[in-house]
Amino acid sequence: MFPIIGLVVVFGMVFGGFMLAGGHFEVIIEAAPMEFMMIFGAAVGALIISNDMNGIKGVIGGFGAVMKGPKWGKKDYGDLLALLFQLTKLMKTKGVVALEAHIEKPEESAIFQKYPKILKDHHVTHFICDTLRMMTMNLEDPHQVEDVIDKQIEKHHHEALHPAHALQGMADGLPALGIVAAVLGIVKTMGAISEPPEILGLMIGKALVGTFLGVFLAYGIVGPMASRLNSGDRT
Repeated sequence: MFPIIGLVVVFGMVFGGFMLAGGHFEVIIEAAPMEFMMIFGAAVGALIISNDMNGIKGVIGGFGAVMKGPKWGKKDYGDLLALLFQLTKLMKTKGVVALEAHIEKPEESAIFQKYPKILKDHHVTHFICDTLRMMTMNLEDPHQVEDVIDKQIEKHHHEALHPAHALQGMADGLPALGIVAAVLGIVKTMGAISEPPEILGLMIGKALVGTFLGVFLAYGIVGPMASRLNSGDRT
């Protein structure tokens, strides 16, 4: 909800202020489609060059994650604590053998099935099962298990943050690509230097739309989305 409100505010303040200042949208509307094609198209192409398929899918999914909001809520964290309590209680009361059936095949476990949202997330489920499996194999060295947990969390965070970094890279490149589009517009204008001033002014205005779009997309839309994806609200 908040990202949508933010987008409305960004568009409203920028274009509303432009309109109140006496600006006319005809030039922007006429130039925007081609300028947007050059700028955003080039940014997408650069994103494809710099990322593999998993990274691209992560960026696409990141847009949806930003709009949906946090994946986990207060109830989910309570469910996670309840799940861990039941598993550790089972191990303490009935032993390691009774626990093995639940961590080897969690999708068939009566305990895991009580919490379908957690069970559906294979990263969380595998993390819980792998940790408990290590504990059953080596209960005498808890520090060793802790070290493995830290490394797994670090690896997961690195992978989870890759889409945000890729999106931020895209945002960083948009202003420069806007300048590229503007320069091409100026090149086109210089080819028509014999035209009257009103025609040249219109062509220069259209060229400057490229700079505007590059900066606007970078700092008003893509950059904030990357920041939101990079924050704790992404999960």
